[in-house]
Order: sequence, then structure tokens, then C-alpha cells
Amino acid sequence: MKHLDLVGSTTVITGAANGMGAEIARLLAARGVHLALIDHDAAALAMLAETLDGTIVTTHVIDLHDDDAVFAGVAEITAAHPRINALITCAGSSMLGTLDQLTMEEMRWLTDVNLWGTVSVTKALLPALRAAPSAHITHLASVYAMAAPAGRIPYAMSKFAVRAFSEALRHELEGSSVTVGAVYPAGVRTGIILHGRYAAAIDPDVAARAAAAQAKMYHTEPADAAALIVRATERRTARAMVGREARLIDVLVRAAPSAYWRVMRRPLRAAIDTTTPIS
Repeated sequence: MKHLDLVGSTTVITGAANGMGAEIARLLAARGVHLALIDHDAAALAMLAETLDGTIVTTHVIDLHDDDAVFAGVAEITAAHPRINALITCAGSSMLGTLDQLTMEEMRWLTDVNLWGTVSVTKALLPALRAAPSAHITHLASVYAMAAPAGRIPYAMSKFAVRAFSEALRHELEGSSVTVGAVYPAGVRTGIILHGRYAAAIDPDVAARAAAAQAKMYHTEPADAAALIVRATERRTARAMVGREARLIDVLVRAAPSAYWRVMRRPLRAAIDTTTPIS
């Protein structure tokens, strides 16, 4: 498969204001890649754009919950950027809590962010990507799209669905100029777990304790993850792991698809405990 040259064309990044999205934007801007940056946080998006020199950058404040806003925003992007050959979807959030603690509204909110936001922006941008001689879509899934831990039902559910969407779309577009891949990060120090949501039924101190325990398990720097994600996009990779833990879990799930939780339960014990009161 032909290597994708990002320089001279535009890459669209969702969730661009912070975390891995921002790091990817910085890396690509330094190479002279044109950028269309999407996020709901207008202030953070503007601050990032001010630091990106030497290339064409447009910012688009879009609520990915709103399909009409997504399609209108993508129309603005395609008008401003006639040559788009890559989409990298980084927008997402987390949610702590057991099924007993979570409400249906809370779980639907996370699914809207992680899954339907990814689907809508991909659908809206696909005609522009098809118009390029060659193009690639990179969806950020998660290590929890391979292994589903207790205490993370809506997050794992949404990320498994992102994985399924990516794979099915790759098969639909087979033989076309557009390829699709999913990236599976594990333990990236973006702060997503510390700034993510938790069920309203959980004591805030208990939720903070669980989030901190999870954050201690994160070892990959965002800049390192960004470099791997960009490489996967340029190589048009169908499936890429980010972080040593992702590769280990991939092997574990393949070896023990029905019993992997026996191995994962102990190291994740503190990170999934949203019920034990603070003593």
C-alpha cells in the first residue's frame, strides 16, 4: 500500500485542543502539514492554534453531540481546505462507575461522545476524503476496545463499538482510495481519567481515588503516542498498538479470550473500586 504523504494536504483532527489531539497537531504543524482542528473548547483550541507556526491552521468549535453542527462544521472545513487526505479522531472522554451506580443518561452521554461523535464526523468528511487521490482515517479506540474491565462498562462499550465501526468501514471502503485504521492506546498520560466524568452516585473522594490509581498505571508520554499515531496514519496501518501494556493485553486476550480478567483484575483492583468508602 502506498505511503500517505500528509505534507501539502490537510489533516483534520478532532479533540484537538488537549491531550493526544494537541500533540498530534503540534507534530504535524512542525512538518508543515495543513490542519483543521475540531474541539468543543473554544479557548483551549485558540490557545493551541496561536502556538502553531509555519502552516495553515483553521479552528472549528463543534459539539460532536450535535449531528447538524458536525455536518455544518465539516462543510466549513472542506470550503477552507480543498485538499484533505487524513482524519484523526481523538475526541473522547471517560466515565467511572459500576452499572448499579450509572444512570442510563450518563452512559448515553459517553456513547454520544466516544462513538457517535466519531461516526458523524467520519460520515460528514468521507466525501472530501474520497476526492483525494489517497486518504486515510485513523480512529482512536483504546486498549479497552480489546479487553473490557469491570467499572468501565460505558467506556469499554463505546470503544468496542469504535473498533467495530472502524473495521466495518475499512471493509466497506476496500478497493477505494480511502483506507481506515484503529489505534489502541494504553496508559497515555493525557489526564483523561483525572478530568473525565464519574457517576453522580459515587462519592467524589472515592471517584478521585479510583482515577488516581488508574493514572498511576499510565506510562506513555502524549508526544510519544502522537508520533506513533502519525506513523500509523502515514503507513495507513489497519491496527496499531500504543504502549507496552496495549501489546501485552492484545496477546493476553488472544491467548485467553474468556479468562483474561483473571490476570487483569488484581492490578486494576484500586482503579475500579468506586464503592469502598474513604476511611
